[in-house]
Amino acid sequence: MVPMSESLCIGTRGIDLALWQTAHVKALLEAHSPGLAVQVQKISTTGDKILDAPLSKIGDKGLFTKELELALLENRIDIAVHSYKDVPTALPEGLTIAVVLEREDVRDVFIANPKKSHNAFAALPPDAVIATGSLRRKCQLLNGRPNLTIVDLRGNLNTRLRKLDSSDWDGMILAKAGVTRLGWERRITDILPFDVMLPAVGQGALAVECRIQDRRVQELLRPLHHPPTAIAVSAERALLRFLEGGCQIPIGAYGRINGGECELRAVIGSLDGKRMVHGKKSGPSSRAEQLGIELAKELYERGGKEILEEIRRTT
Repeated sequence: MVPMSESLCIGTRGIDLALWQTAHVKALLEAHSPGLAVQVQKISTTGDKILDAPLSKIGDKGLFTKELELALLENRIDIAVHSYKDVPTALPEGLTIAVVLEREDVRDVFIANPKKSHNAFAALPPDAVIATGSLRRKCQLLNGRPNLTIVDLRGNLNTRLRKLDSSDWDGMILAKAGVTRLGWERRITDILPFDVMLPAVGQGALAVECRIQDRRVQELLRPLHHPPTAIAVSAERALLRFLEGGCQIPIGAYGRINGGECELRAVIGSLDGKRMVHGKKSGPSSRAEQLGIELAKELYERGGKEILEEIRRTT
């Protein structure tokens, strides 16, 4: 049990999903450390402030983390709770990801417009209109269904559902983890298999960031760590780091631990979905990061280099 005077301040974005994630971490900390006084401080990030432009048009480095990390460096908060998919692969000096929580379902889901007659993604007509703010999703959707029309969609989950219901779109694509965490699972009409849609790097995982030198905080966080998730995501992030990808680069990846093995699959695609480079790699979980680098190199050499160079010239 910690001393009654022990306290901790969590920094979080103010959107519903971030607040759910923070409340989840807060409850776990209080359960593992009775007597710990946990406070929450809301901090608005660049990505939260700019909602009238696609993420790919406003930059891709720390859109949802930079202001939280500044608060950490200025000692205004003790920890920051992130969706791991939002965390750049290079952290500011002096900060570290202390723990990674157990991952939620990593898959993407299709939410059909309730006014339409089709619920399954495979049942969509050739000229269907799908909403998503992700280049990764757009790329993979168009690769399998080139006749689809993709419209950009930003905002929190409630806003997105409201926009869908008032539109003539056929449906939208979201991460299952966020939909489930906010209690909207009943709106899911189809779950997309990995052959249709690989997730974003780190999707479904929560990461807690703190100052490297803050041993007290790291000790409080230690019981929340889930090594299988951390190892799997480390492979994905190593791949992303090598390819220097972000919101502007359509990269999907999924790592998982199966026994003592790390299994990693990934894809790089052109913006129009016409060119896709897929790959898989597996090996001992102790080599997870190296597996990510090796798979990234293979994808790069098999056509990924040309795709990425083209995208960087045009975005």
